[in-house]
Amino acid sequence: MKTLTKAIMGKKAGSSFNTAIGGRLYKTIADEDAVYPYSVFKVVNDRPEYTFKNTFEDVITQFSLFSASNSSSEVEDLFTYLKTVYDDCALTLTGSSLIWMVRQNANLILEEHTVKPSSGGESIIWVWAYHVDYNIVFERT
Repeated sequence: MKTLTKAIMGKKAGSSFNTAIGGRLYKTIADEDAVYPYSVFKVVNDRPEYTFKNTFEDVITQFSLFSASNSSSEVEDLFTYLKTVYDDCALTLTGSSLIWMVRQNANLILEEHTVKPSSGGESIIWVWAYHVDYNIVFERT
């Protein structure tokens, strides 16, 4: 999965998506002091598939986009930028060949986040979240 992480992180470089999130794309969990907006990606499921000659990885990866704006407009823009970069993209995977990267699902919600203000303590805020699932299939070479 290290190769997949490298490919996902490399693909965003120089994109509108990367600019919009201020380069804040985290793996699995965001930094405690992460500034909004930001994105987190994680592997939800990794299932090997075997044929008589080939070995494939069938991976579900979720990108979560977060915005603390009052309206959903910013997170919806992030979703548009994410799609531009990752929908049906060509990831470069060392030691593997990408078969496809296809968006399967997207869900816009409002959720609670706990933040630690600079004044100390903890606060709960409501943030917009877009959770987007991709199916990534690649063949080991």
